[in-house]
Amino acid sequence: MTGTPPTSERIMMLANGYWATGILGTAASHAVFTHLDAGTDTADGLAARAGISERGAQTLLDGLVSLGLVEVRDGRYRNSPDAAAYLVEGRPECLGDFAKLKMAHMGALADLPEVVRAGRPLTDAVVEVADNPHWERLVTAIAAQSVPVAAIAADVLGLADAGEISILDVGGGSGVYSATWLRLNPAARATQLDWRPINAIAARLLAEQGLADRFTCLDGDFHTTDFGSGYDVAVYSHIAHQEGQEDNVDIFGRLRDALRPGGTLVLNDYVVDDDRSGPPFPLIFGSEMLLKSKHGGTWRRADYRGWLTKAGFTDVTFQPTASPATLVFAR
Repeated sequence: MTGTPPTSERIMMLANGYWATGILGTAASHAVFTHLDAGTDTADGLAARAGISERGAQTLLDGLVSLGLVEVRDGRYRNSPDAAAYLVEGRPECLGDFAKLKMAHMGALADLPEVVRAGRPLTDAVVEVADNPHWERLVTAIAAQSVPVAAIAADVLGLADAGEISILDVGGGSGVYSATWLRLNPAARATQLDWRPINAIAARLLAEQGLADRFTCLDGDFHTTDFGSGYDVAVYSHIAHQEGQEDNVDIFGRLRDALRPGGTLVLNDYVVDDDRSGPPFPLIFGSEMLLKSKHGGTWRRADYRGWLTKAGFTDVTFQPTASPATLVFAR
């Protein structure tokens, strides 16, 4: 018999996967990646810059090397390319706040065995509570992951040179799509439909960027609030995974009615292969939706194509991104 014999190492790493969440979130809390980016390259130097113990600094660096987020050579440390791109504070794509947020979510996983048995959350579904105080942290923390994806979508659609266009963002959260596209196109205008507490966050963030005069908020529940009409582009980003089949088909149909002839619907979500063999992140993200939504999940390409066709779209294309998310364009 040939080949490598089985080993328990991978299973041990998975069973202790919360270590990775804790190490990453703690490193972000102490701005480790930002200090390394600024030139700090030793454990004692990091301890001094971050105001933490030298023992703690060395332990964090060891853990980050294990995770592939920090590289070490001759006793000197530096960020890996991924960490340099997505974990240095002050950059639009920084996921540091998201990493810190996820540390607070670890305890909820203890409910997963019973949630799997029941097939739904044990308490009120988090994604269905408008005034949940977690929105303030969550909305801003997850915005960074959409920054590069919004830029890709804008490039595909040629939005920078599209002139006077009208954009509808349903469930827009932080307003990251509106902000990205309005900066690229000074003649564009955007309307965001979301719950009032979330719209207040988006309005503040876009005002800080000098975009308030071209950004309008429509407060309401997108399941029941009228979308209006005459939009050139509509966005439905990271919302389909929290909805079931019937609601997604209904919303897709209403979005089509809200678009001008020739308009485009842009979806962004964690899309699963038709045979459910991958990609890894969308597959495992389904457990998050089981914990937090009544009917959500991570849907297959065939699901999106079928639902969009049923809603009246005739041209549906998929585009991978440099993230776990896939863009879907429907016309």
